[in-house]
Amino acid sequence: MAPAAIPNLKVEREYFEGGAPVVLACDEVGRGALAGPVAVGLVVIDSSVRRMPTGLRDSKLLSEPKRELMAPRAGSWVRAWAVGEASAAEIDELGIMACLGLAGSRALDVLRGIETAAGRATELDDAPLVLDGNHDWLSRSIDHRARVTTRIKADRDCASVAAASVLAKVHRDRLMHAAHADLPLYAWNENKGYSSRAHFDAIAEHGPSGLHRRSWLHERPVEAPALFDLGVG
Repeated sequence: MAPAAIPNLKVEREYFEGGAPVVLACDEVGRGALAGPVAVGLVVIDSSVRRMPTGLRDSKLLSEPKRELMAPRAGSWVRAWAVGEASAAEIDELGIMACLGLAGSRALDVLRGIETAAGRATELDDAPLVLDGNHDWLSRSIDHRARVTTRIKADRDCASVAAASVLAKVHRDRLMHAAHADLPLYAWNENKGYSSRAHFDAIAEHGPSGLHRRSWLHERPVEAPALFDLGVG
């Protein structure tokens, strides 16, 4: 098996060399879950950024204990960061793609508040933003306040996006652990709201909870949960 790719700052430094004062980076978690919110992590770095924390990787390539250890290091490494959410009820009402944008806009609003308090908010205006994936679900939701560039596997290759992915994943996993403590029927501490045989069995036995995306349960038959095992996001 080939070793996991190590992210770097090549893309980000190209933006700095082109005159950008800051670079934003964005990743989402929870897009494919049956329960819980979708969460979007957003970070900002500037040209003073130094070598990334040792061991920083795309959150999917780290175990949960390693992510927990990495999150505070990633948060200290970037200049500022925020995570926005859209709830299961909002996903049922608006759809997942609209809610990715909604969560991203909430993250940007928090990030702008942090930067405003530090007297640096103007640097975010029209800043380049690296978005993991091949579809720009963010620009319209943030009124094009940043110059979004999509990049496939950015969470694997770009250190800033990897940091955003770890921060968002740890944030959402902690929410699901807290939800499990309140309602342990669905084993959210293990599946984090994603599909699994045990999760579907619990839904069949107890019915959906307030944290479930009910429109998704109609679309995803209980008798074939393996077809919808999206627990890597």
